[in-house]
Amino acid sequence: MPVPLLSLAVQEGISKIPYAWTVLRIVPWVLLVGVVKWYFGGASNGSERVLHSKVVMVTGGTSGIGAAVVQQLASRGAQVILLTKQSPSDIFLVEYIDDLRRITGNQLIYAEQVDLTSLHSVRTFATKWIDNVPPRRLDTIILCGGTAEPARAHGQTEDGIDREWQVNYLANYHLLSILSPALRVQPAHRDTRVIFATCSSYIGAQFELDNVKRGVGMAIPPKPGQPKNKNNSNKRPKGIYALSKLALMIFAQSFQRHLNSYERPDKLPPCTRVLIVDPGQTRTPGMRRWLTGGSLWGLVLYLLTWPVWWLFLKSPHQGAQSILYAAMEERYQRGNGGWLIKECREVDCARSDVRDDALGKRLWEFSEKQIEETEKEGAVKRALEKKEAEQKAETQTRKETASAKAQTTGSRRSRKNK
Repeated sequence: MPVPLLSLAVQEGISKIPYAWTVLRIVPWVLLVGVVKWYFGGASNGSERVLHSKVVMVTGGTSGIGAAVVQQLASRGAQVILLTKQSPSDIFLVEYIDDLRRITGNQLIYAEQVDLTSLHSVRTFATKWIDNVPPRRLDTIILCGGTAEPARAHGQTEDGIDREWQVNYLANYHLLSILSPALRVQPAHRDTRVIFATCSSYIGAQFELDNVKRGVGMAIPPKPGQPKNKNNSNKRPKGIYALSKLALMIFAQSFQRHLNSYERPDKLPPCTRVLIVDPGQTRTPGMRRWLTGGSLWGLVLYLLTWPVWWLFLKSPHQGAQSILYAAMEERYQRGNGGWLIKECREVDCARSDVRDDALGKRLWEFSEKQIEETEKEGAVKRALEKKEAEQKAETQTRKETASAKAQTTGSRRSRKNK
């Protein structure tokens, strides 16, 4: 078919071919769109690693980039443990895991309840994990869980901490600080990796920890005799999301130094290496929520402009490529760790203070203190709630017992009522 058309074009001219000029006008634009889409799609992972018998722990593995990572790792035979906000018995989570097992042909996919908005939930899981003899196998931890709050929908967690700060950074710090003994005791021959997912917003972040002190965004109580003022509240400081990503990267470097400082009983070098991955801008549910501002009209606008986002933003599968590269590239089995991966290659950090030891120590101490204070208050609150629930249950039991006695057949009261 193409040969006769070309021959006709040469002999009698292009105008003799039906719709030839229309096609020639459209083809360059189609090629341009294809080139732009290919460019913004990013690099693809070309590394492979034997993952059978490997135990991989993933946060944020039920949507977006995390879901794509989980599917790829499970299809290669890895045992995947999903850390999810929902209970493992949640019907939607059960169906999700069943679908994953069917698609990947891998039955070794499980879920554990870990709510990143609750430090108590994180501690409950982590302490249960390390309280095991012999130590459990753990080959890889992939931290994909995160949130980007729209300006109108920002808020605090149940612990009274800014949601972006806790989910993106503090909960990850809490989880790894408790799990660090489990990483240290892995055999020296085992290739253990901890992968942090970040984004380029860390470049413009200001390292001001006062912005994330507990209570930010809560209403300021009025002084005695002063009327309540609706505008009397702390404004949420800007840049918390970027600061949380910067803090995550600083902590990643500090955590690698923390692991390297441990002297193994066998005198062998540490087997755990930390990698930081920037997956790029991706069409995840979190990105969609941020773009829409959490509003219905924002969603309508997003749907109308969806071809633009489709063209310039990666799909979750494309965004997962750099994380898969970090999890499977062979050359990261050796070295001191702390690498930054972007577009499936190692790059330099845009900020030198990410590797600042003094800054990392300051952040570590701040995080420890924040968690300590929060957990103390949480423990008191849970104890009071438990005591109140026990009192209510006891009162209810007494009422039921008294009512049963009053209605017992043959009792004096019942005969008197007759």
